[in-house]
Amino acid sequence: MSTQEHAVVGVHRDDIRTRMGMWLFLFTELLLFGGLFFAYTVYRHLYSSDFSIAGNEMHVIIGAMNTAILLTSSLTMALSIAAIQKGNKNLSILYQLVTIAFGILFLVNKYIEWSSEISAGNYPGSTALDAKGHGQIIFYGLYYTMTGLHALHVIVGMTIIAIMCAFTVKDVITKDNYVKLEVAGLYWHLVDIIWIFLFPLFYLIN
Repeated sequence: MSTQEHAVVGVHRDDIRTRMGMWLFLFTELLLFGGLFFAYTVYRHLYSSDFSIAGNEMHVIIGAMNTAILLTSSLTMALSIAAIQKGNKNLSILYQLVTIAFGILFLVNKYIEWSSEISAGNYPGSTALDAKGHGQIIFYGLYYTMTGLHALHVIVGMTIIAIMCAFTVKDVITKDNYVKLEVAGLYWHLVDIIWIFLFPLFYLIN
């Protein structure tokens, strides 16, 4: 086998390890959120009435907007990968930037929503929330923990995509070497999938 063939095999194996490593990492993320989803299920069963009351106070429109934003961002992320696979570097960069823009828009909406809830006194430790049922206190505790952790993942995802965008500009990511962008896309899709579960749990199931 020639030196060039060895190099090709090496790159192929690195790509496989990269993908496998990302899938294993995503599995640990699913375990983390899976534990939180389980806790939510248990407490909702114990305090179903309080959870329904608190859930009715959620901003459904903002939650629905953020769902649409993240679903669209998953599409633009997939399109960025498809574009680089076809050798269209500039289009891939554009789609990556649009994905980041959607992430920023999601966080702006989340900031507006959190600000509204905090202004209404619906946050752990507040006098207004302490006066409500114990189940509502748990509801808002889970709400801030789970949506806050998700927002942190959105920020991490945006940072990763920004790095991938720079790599694409510098031709580190190309038509023949796009696995880094591909695994970044996997992470972003996970962020979107987690929100798809969070949205009905906090906004729709009352």
